[in-house]
Amino acid sequence: MDVVREKSMILSPAWLVTAIVTFIFGFTVLGYLAYRNGTDQPPIPREVRSADGAVLYSEQDVLAGQQLFQKYGLMQYGTLFGHGAYLGPDFTAEYLHTSGLKAHAYYLAQGVPQAEAAEKVRAELKANNYDPQTGTLTFTPAQASAHTDLIAYFGQMFGPVETQKGLRRPYLQDQEEVKKLTAYFSWAAWVSAATRPGTNHSYTNNWPPDDLAGNRPTPGVLMWSVISLVALLCGAGLIFFLFGRYETLGWHGSEEAPQGKYPAPEDTRLTPSQRTVAWYFLIVAGLFLLQGLLGGINAHYHVERAGFYGLALGDFLPYNLSRMWHVQLALFFVASSFLAMGIFLTPMIAGKEPRHQDKLALILLGALVVVVLGSLSGEAMSLLGKLATAGPWFWVGSQGWEYLDLGRLWQILLTAGMIIWLVILIRGMADRLKGEHPGNMPWLFIYSAISIPLFYAAGMLFGKTTHFSQIEFWRFWVVHLWVEDFLELFTTIMVAYVFLLLGVVRARVATTIIYLDIILYSIGGVIGTMHHLYFSGTPEIHMALGAFFSAMEVIPLLLLTYEAWKFMRLGAPAGSSMLSTQANVFPHKWAVMFLIAVGFWNFLGAGVFGFLINLPIVSYYEIGTQWTANHGHGAMMGVYGMLSLGFFMFVARYFLPMDRASDRAMGIAFWCTNIGLALMLFINLFPVGMLQMNQILATSYWEGRQPEFFLLPLVRLFEWLRLPGDILFLVGILPVVYLAVRMFANRNREVREPGKG
Repeated sequence: MDVVREKSMILSPAWLVTAIVTFIFGFTVLGYLAYRNGTDQPPIPREVRSADGAVLYSEQDVLAGQQLFQKYGLMQYGTLFGHGAYLGPDFTAEYLHTSGLKAHAYYLAQGVPQAEAAEKVRAELKANNYDPQTGTLTFTPAQASAHTDLIAYFGQMFGPVETQKGLRRPYLQDQEEVKKLTAYFSWAAWVSAATRPGTNHSYTNNWPPDDLAGNRPTPGVLMWSVISLVALLCGAGLIFFLFGRYETLGWHGSEEAPQGKYPAPEDTRLTPSQRTVAWYFLIVAGLFLLQGLLGGINAHYHVERAGFYGLALGDFLPYNLSRMWHVQLALFFVASSFLAMGIFLTPMIAGKEPRHQDKLALILLGALVVVVLGSLSGEAMSLLGKLATAGPWFWVGSQGWEYLDLGRLWQILLTAGMIIWLVILIRGMADRLKGEHPGNMPWLFIYSAISIPLFYAAGMLFGKTTHFSQIEFWRFWVVHLWVEDFLELFTTIMVAYVFLLLGVVRARVATTIIYLDIILYSIGGVIGTMHHLYFSGTPEIHMALGAFFSAMEVIPLLLLTYEAWKFMRLGAPAGSSMLSTQANVFPHKWAVMFLIAVGFWNFLGAGVFGFLINLPIVSYYEIGTQWTANHGHGAMMGVYGMLSLGFFMFVARYFLPMDRASDRAMGIAFWCTNIGLALMLFINLFPVGMLQMNQILATSYWEGRQPEFFLLPLVRLFEWLRLPGDILFLVGILPVVYLAVRMFANRNREVREPGKG
């Protein structure tokens, strides 16, 4: 591509001003919510006492219990406040419901009539007996008796392996550890039932639903669900009106694009740093294969709790470890492909490459390998009890929070690696940026790249003893802002540059698309982060704004569908069919096919399935069920996984000849991964989620989250029906590995001689 510098902004400066204003607005509101989250967080009592003054547990016990929860990876076994894994129980609901049953039995043993006993239990759980002056919380005799019983209850749950049934759980040999973990669950249950001062609901907006605890949906849960629906309809109507009124919006480049021959990949001379990308994608393929295999193992744990077709797999690869690795490898797989694509595109955008870029790229590659191997090993040692509780488990083992499971040392090193990657990009773009207006695409590429390490680093704004609600706030800056917003922005810019480099859109069209993305995600995505925190101890304003603005997140996903046909037409030169089966028609056919799949899964997995569970009234009953997993797979694998594969296929064409073998491998990878993912969602995750939702509505959240739910005959049938989809998906990974090996072997290929095919 010829390097053309634009000293003036290619669009009206109003675009840049609007983007800056919406960005500042979003983060100003988010800053206020961070302040409110700190000032209004549920208190951790200095001491919890029984009515006779005996100390049941202390603040130090609660925090020590939280650390045990982290160290043993219990968030990858069950959930807390609805967040975590789906096969074990929710420990908040487990303690709340079980303690209510035991308190009820306590009153029945005293001769209190059943209805009156239930009302006494309900009133005691709702009463907030915390004294902020002394920092003391007082339990009634029934609550204190229930707590004592629950120490034995959780002692049995985390008892010797030979006494455990179902999924393998950590064995807590020290009784003091059992007491501290129970104290942590007790505090979580108290937060979910006790009335928040100045309101008529609990600190968690009356979550989880439990009749014995008096937890029912608040008026706000219903009201903000309705308002978010209205916001979506109004916002969608306005955006569609603007797209209909102004024809310059959206992917209209195919009609305006200059006609010309696509640059042949085999005629492109690769730079030294671009050649190192073959190493990256070899690692990407390996991570993808391992991640897929672990996904199959996790799915099998749903039908065979302690093993794998008779093999006692749970003894050395328990579910919480296999799921932790599965989630971490998904992030590593996606992040590695993004790093590789950024390195590969930079010389194409800049028009040249400074010296020693390849050396920096290899240093980054080495750092990435160290982080992956070190973090996975540390997580295994932590969860299998090889690291002492008083030792460095937090730093080299497992932090224990979903998506941020890796030890803090590895998290720091990964952030440092992203900074090295940023240096590579800025160094490569330095000459290109000179004289270029800061509102044009080259600078937008760098701005979005800066956001990648910046917002990942937000996951380090808490420590080992930080309050749970603060941890969740910053954790979801990574899960939502980093993954769903800023990786999405970087994605849009890279896809726009790919089409610009291929000569099928003009810079003005590509820049317009990028600014639309920035503005729409700044309006909805930033504040919409709070939809993860409805029931995590945040005040109601977080739910109100989270619900309202997360509805806005669906609008750009609707636009993807609205513009889908125009987007598809960009994938092939004039007069040819992108869907042609002849590989020599268009070299990047399968890369574009994966980008089309990204649009489909963005709308369905992230948009439809995401909005379904983001409504407060749905989330109130649904959080932590298979519908959450349904959205997670549709959004994470469907969007970022397919995008990573699209990047892979784009780069592969610069290393591999356009022969029948490579074209067939790309086609098999596309159809098998997409059809396999669709089968996972529609034949397993969605229907099982519907059955689980029905169970919760008919009984209680506690009962719907019991591991025994997955033993119901109809549920087991749907779990086994997932097998064909899983196998098909795994089959689709094998061609990716094959192509990665061929890319690596051909990484030093020579440029084709002129005139030769």
